Amino acid sequence: MASVFSAIIAGQLPGRFVWEDDEFVGFLTIAPVTPGHTLVVPRKEIDQWQDIDAGTFARLTAVAQQIGQAVRAAWDAPRAGLLIAGLEVPHLHVHVFPAFSLGDFDISGADPNPSPESLDEAQTKIKQALRDLGYGANVPG
Repeated sequence: MASVFSAIIAGQLPGRFVWEDDEFVGFLTIAPVTPGHTLVVPRKEIDQWQDIDAGTFARLTAVAQQIGQAVRAAWDAPRAGLLIAGLEVPHLHVHVFPAFSLGDFDISGADPNPSPESLDEAQTKIKQALRDLGYGANVPG
């Protein structure tokens, strides 16, 4: 059975994408811990991060790093957080978000109902920051 992330990647469910390449996508979570909270997801369905081959994992974390640079710049955050929780959806995904305190790393504190406008604004800010950092080739139109 396909994961909800596969349905988002396939366009069967809506997603606010900030990154697309042949192997990975980045889209905003619908439950952000901070504005700009992005999920980096392989297109291929892989459940456990331990099951991904080392080369693909390296490329996944490179994309997460680039998105981390963008969210940090877009929100002038002191850090970009990175988490692999893996309990919410059985499809590998890396959480990347602007981090202002250690409390931002607690996913249980995520906003379950952000406004569509705040998500749209976050998408716009991340896409622009990615372009400004030279990663525009992977920013969807």
